[in-house]
Amino acid sequence: MRPPSSIRRALATGLATLLCLPLTALPSIADTAGTPGAGAAKSTSASKSSKAPHASGRHRPGPRLEQLDRGLVAASTGEGVFLSWRLLGDEVAGHGPNGMTGATFRVYRDGRPIATVTDSTNYKDARGTARSEYRVAPIVKGREGRKSDSATPWLKTFYDLPLKKPADGVTPAGEAYTYAANDLSVGDVDGDGRYEYVVKWDPSNSKDVSQRGYTGNTYVDTYELDGTLRWRLDLGVNIRSGAHYTQFLVYDLDGDGRSEMMLKTAPGTKIIRYGGRGQVVSERYVTMPRADVKAGYANTDDYRKSAADYFDHVAAMFEKWHEHPEVVAGRWPATLEAAFGIAPKYRYPLSHADAVELATYFVDVYAPARSGNNRLREFAGFVLTGPEYLSVFEGATGRELQTIPYKPGRGDDGLLWGDYAMARVEPGNRVDRFLSSVAYLDGRRPSAIFARGYYTRTTLVAYDWDGRRLKERWYVDSGHVPMANPFNASPHGVDGSDPEYASLTTQGFHSMSVADVDDDGRQEIVYGSATIDDDGDLLYSSFAQAPPQSNVPGQNVRLGHGDAMHVGDIDPARPGLEIWTVHEGGAWAPYGWALREAATGKVIHGGYSGVDTGRGMAGDVDPAVPGLETWSSMPPDQAIQAGLWSARGEYLGRDAPGTNMSIRWAADMTTQIVNGTATTELQTPTIDDRRRGTLLTAEGTLTNNWTKGNPGLVADVFGDWREELLVRTADSSAVRMYVSTELTDRKLYTLMHDPQYRVDVARQQTAYNQPAYPSFYLGSDIDWSKVPVPSIR
Repeated sequence: MRPPSSIRRALATGLATLLCLPLTALPSIADTAGTPGAGAAKSTSASKSSKAPHASGRHRPGPRLEQLDRGLVAASTGEGVFLSWRLLGDEVAGHGPNGMTGATFRVYRDGRPIATVTDSTNYKDARGTARSEYRVAPIVKGREGRKSDSATPWLKTFYDLPLKKPADGVTPAGEAYTYAANDLSVGDVDGDGRYEYVVKWDPSNSKDVSQRGYTGNTYVDTYELDGTLRWRLDLGVNIRSGAHYTQFLVYDLDGDGRSEMMLKTAPGTKIIRYGGRGQVVSERYVTMPRADVKAGYANTDDYRKSAADYFDHVAAMFEKWHEHPEVVAGRWPATLEAAFGIAPKYRYPLSHADAVELATYFVDVYAPARSGNNRLREFAGFVLTGPEYLSVFEGATGRELQTIPYKPGRGDDGLLWGDYAMARVEPGNRVDRFLSSVAYLDGRRPSAIFARGYYTRTTLVAYDWDGRRLKERWYVDSGHVPMANPFNASPHGVDGSDPEYASLTTQGFHSMSVADVDDDGRQEIVYGSATIDDDGDLLYSSFAQAPPQSNVPGQNVRLGHGDAMHVGDIDPARPGLEIWTVHEGGAWAPYGWALREAATGKVIHGGYSGVDTGRGMAGDVDPAVPGLETWSSMPPDQAIQAGLWSARGEYLGRDAPGTNMSIRWAADMTTQIVNGTATTELQTPTIDDRRRGTLLTAEGTLTNNWTKGNPGLVADVFGDWREELLVRTADSSAVRMYVSTELTDRKLYTLMHDPQYRVDVARQQTAYNQPAYPSFYLGSDIDWSKVPVPSIR
């Protein structure tokens, strides 16, 4: 019998404390530095001895993955027609010297066989023309199987999926805005084996959570490949627009062969359905829970705060100060004067007039004195009150399947979350940080994961969808960070109030990953510097001893928050998976960058930076070096040994590639980089190879999100195992899909039939888009014998 989780965590915490060793070298910190620290959860060593090696996943019941078609594409090139198609996971029999074995393929042009391909899933037809028609058929044990659907050549090496841009708008403040296509996702919404394309539309005034101002509505569209718009979701005025607000999951969650869409909604969210001629056939609001209808909420409500509304909100909060639970419990100052550090003046409970006086002091004196950015008289456009929902929609039609209250609710405008505590007063910031992903928590069926918060309070909830109802699988909540004064505190890096999950606080990133880190056939949630086990337990929270030159020398502190995280088999010479992260804690963090064991959170190698290390990437950019290389960004004036590292921790120099997005584009399984960073002006994206230079310039297109410079999507959406580049055209009239036309002699099944890669694609749209990684090592020096043979049900 397993001991109670609290006992297991206590034992693991004690063991982790004993294992914490000092940092011995800088800027490269000793390999033993990063072990699970205070609050770390159960050790996995006891169960590992009974587990098979990582590649043995083929012997377990497989996860439920999509039944895809051949995915045949044809593209016109200067040397003829390039063809590319999928090797499906259930066609793989084993391993060969140059790839996976199983089916070979016969290629047909205009009904006649022209080639048999054994060593890859691509072919170049020198005699093909723009009028040729192609099919491909598998051959297994000498017998030819079903031919693929036909494909005619694209006129170029890309295809444009036509889009229908939403109409421009004007905010309540009179500011005009337009729309651009932003993040993308894919799913087979109708069960025909072909992907449909889900496009999020962002207004030109979309905001970071910390930025003031109104935004336009966010829209999410579902398109066929030919540009047919099936349905549009208008999230309405009560969902603010920006990278941190709308995380949409597109996945077959109930196993019926058709993808659903699941995301956060609110009163006013509307489903718009279209007919075959593009005409609107219906518009319908999401169904509000009966309790909300009874309470007087309506889909016509508008909870956006004007600057005057916000001031009234503060005054109302102050008027009820004496009733706040933290005040009643004696954990916060009994008076606002004590909180602000001014002389006592008012009687409590406050009168409305006195609350207005204190609100005026807070907005005009106290807050500006803490930071010049605290211009709360201009604070507008935020949604700080009103119901919040989680909705499931039928992917093919947009039919609402279920809507429930979002868990957890915001509770307040961020006061409890620390949004008023630091020098910059940022209501609605830490409280409104959302993430989402899909995970095979039981190893077979997908669950949806939705998260709120990562700077202070950190929460995650897992849901199963059975086709009719959502069922909560588990809920994780660090609890709020205790503060002696909510208007003057340092809540980052402080344990939450929940004894089980206290150390989760400040460990989350602007994305999360899902991987089977302990090789038990079930996936875990890598929540930045911490990992949640498949059963909802805290597997570990990574701490390390801060170096002498930090602001907290010798202290055992969190690795903490960061912007970029990559989870995969980075070093194939080591067992299991690794996690590469960069960290923005600066002088309060033990590392600026670190490579960790995914199973334990232990730091393998890393370095202290002392500054916000904002970007990082991983990939096989140098085939002469074993494993994947890792790198981080660093301001050029910093005399710190940042840059490019081998998987084994060898420093390779400061000349590191870009960090916007990676792509597996080349024939030799090396990694390329999509560059397209924009600061003041948007730039044309390129695909760049560190040795060969620019391989593609995507003329007429743009990346998204300014300095993030990410495409709409990078994923293996059709063709062979290589990834396609999906970017918006400059006018957002289309999604342009680029396919690599470089012949490869490496034979690998579609990456979408690897469960880690598939769920990574589903979460790629979340907040700061990060690349997708398979569960096995994928690089130029791949060992085919260690690539798992898929088991697809």
